[in-house]
Amino acid sequence: MKYTLNVLFVLRKAQSDKRGFAPIYLRISVNGERAELSVNRKIAPKKWDAKLQRAIGRSEAARALNDYLDSLENQVKKNFNKLLDNEEEISSAILRDMQTGKYIKNHTLLSVFEMNNQLVEQEEGSKYSRSTIDQYKTTLSRLKLFLEQQYACKDMALTKLDLTFIRRFEIFLKTEYGIHHNTIMKHLKQVKKVIHFAMEMGYIDRDPFFSHKTAYKNVSRDYLTADELHSIETHTFRIKRLEQVKDVFLFVCYTGLSYSDLKTLTRDNLSKGIDGKTWIVYERKKTDVQARIPLLPMAQALIDKYENDPECSAENKILPVRSNQKLNSYLSEIAEICGISKHITMHLGRHTFATTVTLTNGVPIESVSKMLGHTSLKTTQIYSKVIDNKVSKEMEDLSKVLESNKKKGENGNEKSGNNKIAL
Repeated sequence: MKYTLNVLFVLRKAQSDKRGFAPIYLRISVNGERAELSVNRKIAPKKWDAKLQRAIGRSEAARALNDYLDSLENQVKKNFNKLLDNEEEISSAILRDMQTGKYIKNHTLLSVFEMNNQLVEQEEGSKYSRSTIDQYKTTLSRLKLFLEQQYACKDMALTKLDLTFIRRFEIFLKTEYGIHHNTIMKHLKQVKKVIHFAMEMGYIDRDPFFSHKTAYKNVSRDYLTADELHSIETHTFRIKRLEQVKDVFLFVCYTGLSYSDLKTLTRDNLSKGIDGKTWIVYERKKTDVQARIPLLPMAQALIDKYENDPECSAENKILPVRSNQKLNSYLSEIAEICGISKHITMHLGRHTFATTVTLTNGVPIESVSKMLGHTSLKTTQIYSKVIDNKVSKEMEDLSKVLESNKKKGENGNEKSGNNKIAL
């Protein structure tokens, strides 16, 4: 945005004192918008040159006054250039407040966002995972593009944020990136978290997005069927990396671990449970909730397989876990080789554990919720909604019971009738 600055000194003759001295005011104009303040100096109107806006004459008093006015004008221009160089908001009111010392810098959205990201990154591994940090960075980069395209600016004062801003950002994410509703909600929640951080720091006294709701939509969680899981499990890959990725994925299918938790898992997380068997005990990074998972024989076999693996032993790891990006890339290859049309990811393995491995086989949803490390049973219930096979089997069993009861009732009536005839 282009700015035009004008600095004038005007004499207020109407406010002259008893001696006839009129006060001098500094008038600052930015793009035609005015702001004035007294310079705390007075002069007789006949000694004032309205055209030059300075005192007339070469007396010591005139020179001192003119030097003072020159310094004020230079200070205004210096402040103007400073704001311009920093690409900060500029207005006549801001320049006036900078002269009087009343100016409080308007903290901007992107500068506070970057400050938040720096603090978040310092807590990587203790409070925040790498994926969460990357999400903050992605939201920041998309905010920058949004401001450039929609507001023609490189940053925006927090005080200027309103519901229109967040709504426009929501539409921008949908049209510019074509992402789904829940992904958009994640970006909006990141922005709201930064706003709350700004409020805690005292940079803003209200939440401009208070009445905006960021609600997620319930979506079907895809998972592997028993047959699809079996096809991967029984396939032997000649390429070592694919065989290792298969093992890591199957381990997730039989434990329900998320990638971020699997990545940090060590042999120290293995312990003997109440049943004398091996359990995985860890705290979920996402929720800080302790999860305790009894190892199924399939999962135990995979741990045993890599017990003496040099790579795992060097890092005290249970399995050779690569980056999530590489694992998901290799899983696409595995899906194609095994003839599976679904988009397989590491997280789909977690869904498979919740549905195909546990809930479908009658494990109570409360137990599954604890093993998954969920903080609410409602989160786990999302998985239970998609188990059509289990529902079908239970209804089939119920039908058999009802049919059996019906036949018993009919037989009982027949015997009762025969007895009456005999009498």
